[in-house]
Amino acid sequence: KMTDNPYTRLARKSLETYAIEGKKIDLPPDLPEEMLKQRAGVFVSLKKGGQLRGCIGTVAPTRDCIAREIIENAISAGCRDPRFYPVSEKELKDLEYSVDVLKEPEPIRSLEELDPQRYGVIVKKGYRSGLLLPNLDGIDTPQQQVYIACQKAGIDPGGDFEMLRFEVIRYKEK
Repeated sequence: KMTDNPYTRLARKSLETYAIEGKKIDLPPDLPEEMLKQRAGVFVSLKKGGQLRGCIGTVAPTRDCIAREIIENAISAGCRDPRFYPVSEKELKDLEYSVDVLKEPEPIRSLEELDPQRYGVIVKKGYRSGLLLPNLDGIDTPQQQVYIACQKAGIDPGGDFEMLRFEVIRYKEK
């Protein structure tokens, strides 16, 4: 199935090539310049039949460009998400991809500064941190958003912790 944007197209090609041939793709020649020149944290999410099938990302850039960040995180979302078995070759045709490119996180002081439709949240305490992307199904309040991020991080939601918010540019397959 052809996808209508280079972000999800690259994610799909990365995971499919890795799952079938066991190797990482090289950067395709036809990528838009911003994918090669800019760096950002990127999350790749996989859904199958409307259910999450894998989601892995980087809060801050770890590679030299967005394209390489997508390649790595697409493979990880399909093969290294500890919540799921690795994606099998026969599942590939059933997967739907979305790619979130993160903007710079900013510290916030209170839940009033959150809007789960618009902002993702990061919670931090000591070496623990948890992140939740914005605009997720079933997450309607800042309280829910922060509670789940704390659970992911193993942070007591009733205690002290830092919060940051961030926006994303989300690319989905149509």
